[in-house]
Amino acid sequence: MTMESAPVFCANHPTIETNLRCNRCEKPICTKCAVLTPTGYRCKECVRNQQKTFDTAVWYDYAFAIVIGAVLGYIGGRLTAYIGFFTIFLAPIAGVAIAEIIRLAVRKRRSKSLYIASAVAVAVGSLIPVLLRLPYGFMILLPLIWNGVFTFIATSTVYYRLRGIRM
Repeated sequence: MTMESAPVFCANHPTIETNLRCNRCEKPICTKCAVLTPTGYRCKECVRNQQKTFDTAVWYDYAFAIVIGAVLGYIGGRLTAYIGFFTIFLAPIAGVAIAEIIRLAVRKRRSKSLYIASAVAVAVGSLIPVLLRLPYGFMILLPLIWNGVFTFIATSTVYYRLRGIRM
């Protein structure tokens, strides 16, 4: 004989039947409420509470991240004038490299605003060459476009690479 148990419904969506539970608080959750973590599925509340304990950055991490991001962003922005079309392929690689260098410099400490500061620093650093080239006339238009492409791709790559678990 098999015993059938009563159906279990999601704690946040009472009309959705589920068999999934948070591996921390054992609350029933549906696939909309589940967040995949390295240790299994958790509810959004448990992930939110856990993230608060992981803000480990200290004040000088922001300085390191901003300086490194701005300098490497500037170097990447300068190189876009020479690589042209290949910026599309090399900007994501540069963004990953910048993010990993920043992560090593801050010793893998993190906070909610550290990745935002890093991304803004990369954007500002990569736009400095644009400001230096502006008075030279119409022939500089194409390198400016590639610089904008680099700025967008590298900045978004740094942002998403450093942000960690997000809901």
